Amino acid sequence: MSGKTLTRMDLSEAVFREVGLSRNESATLVASVLQHVSDALVAGEQVKVSSFGTFSTRDKTARVGRNPKTGEEAPIPPRRVLTFRPSHLMKDRVAAGNKD
Repeated sequence: MSGKTLTRMDLSEAVFREVGLSRNESATLVASVLQHVSDALVAGEQVKVSSFGTFSTRDKTARVGRNPKTGEEAPIPPRRVLTFRPSHLMKDRVAAGNKD
């Protein structure tokens, strides 16, 4: 692992270089796209990005968990979690990157 993290600023810079918008316009565009994705997920919609993958939410029911250190039972409340399922193309591309 390289430890490098792709940030919002990196995405904005890529849009600036590749599309030719100003840096401010690029940052606004990236923020807008991420806001649309976030809003759709909050509304319970799936977000499917072709050749990349699908983001969705899933409701998990309440259950009883156990503290592994003490063995004490603790209730885990119901919650909504974010899931990502990569496309086959993305899986293949990542797997190909593992080959040295």
